[in-house]
Amino acid sequence: MDTTMHAVRGHRRGGPDVLAYEVAPRPVPGDGDVLVEVRSASITAGELDWDATWTDSLAPGGASRLPVIPAKQVAGVVVAVGPDADGPGVGDEVFGLIPFTRDGAAAEFTAVPAAVLAAKPPGLGFDEAAALSLAGLTAWQGLVRHGGLRSGQRVLVHGAAGGVGSLAVQVAAALGAEVIGTAGARHLDFVRGLGAERVIDHRAERFEDLVDEVDIVFDAVGGEVQRRSWGVLRDSGVLVSIVSPPHPDAAVPRGVFFVVEPDRAGLTELSRLVEAGRLRVPVDQVVPLSTASAAYAALERRGRRGKLVLRVA
Repeated sequence: MDTTMHAVRGHRRGGPDVLAYEVAPRPVPGDGDVLVEVRSASITAGELDWDATWTDSLAPGGASRLPVIPAKQVAGVVVAVGPDADGPGVGDEVFGLIPFTRDGAAAEFTAVPAAVLAAKPPGLGFDEAAALSLAGLTAWQGLVRHGGLRSGQRVLVHGAAGGVGSLAVQVAAALGAEVIGTAGARHLDFVRGLGAERVIDHRAERFEDLVDEVDIVFDAVGGEVQRRSWGVLRDSGVLVSIVSPPHPDAAVPRGVFFVVEPDRAGLTELSRLVEAGRLRVPVDQVVPLSTASAAYAALERRGRRGKLVLRVA
């Protein structure tokens, strides 16, 4: 059996320029792991700034893991099963979010805890499955776990055309919410097609002049947009941000900031929505693994619809 593979690795901490496409050791699945032959990996803006990408801790001060392999969103086929791994078996098509403090999926193979993987929906391609994992779980956990979303509520999604926002619109609509989105002018029809009942051009209109009595604001923009969002919430409403903690002076209504976690149960719920035809995964661009450095640099470009995917096989 070959003990090497092609992978994208960073040997020192930095931005896209430190990433090299090279031959690397093929991982061996440890206790609870499976070895996945990667078909597609999706990447995330800001990922190379995270402490967890480079160390063994989510917070500053962790021990270095150099050299590291980025890209935490994986879709592929299980080719080996480690001791005490529960769930997927050899030959299963899977997708999931790799724990942030482990090597990622920008490689031909990756060792992943079996507990964080779910079966890939049969009708979903590997590119879309990889793009679904982090963005879909972020939308699901933000709306359901942290926002307490219920059918009939009103949800305002900021950044509704982006990788996470586009899925938040669909998840909220599929669960019976009235969805309003904010987006750029060229994305208005796209967001309507995702299930938003109303879409506001964020450059031409002020959303707070047009919307009120919102139950959940899903904030994928932050900054001034987040600050202005408090005024549109009901007294019982909640602002859920994936960008920055809501300002402590704006404690009522309730504000939540969270970081997405690997979650097999959440992936399974997302798969059900895919199979029911209630969720599609917007992919902005698919590029070869060997061009990963340029792909990470491209993430800085604004105005993308959906996720950027590295095709491995």
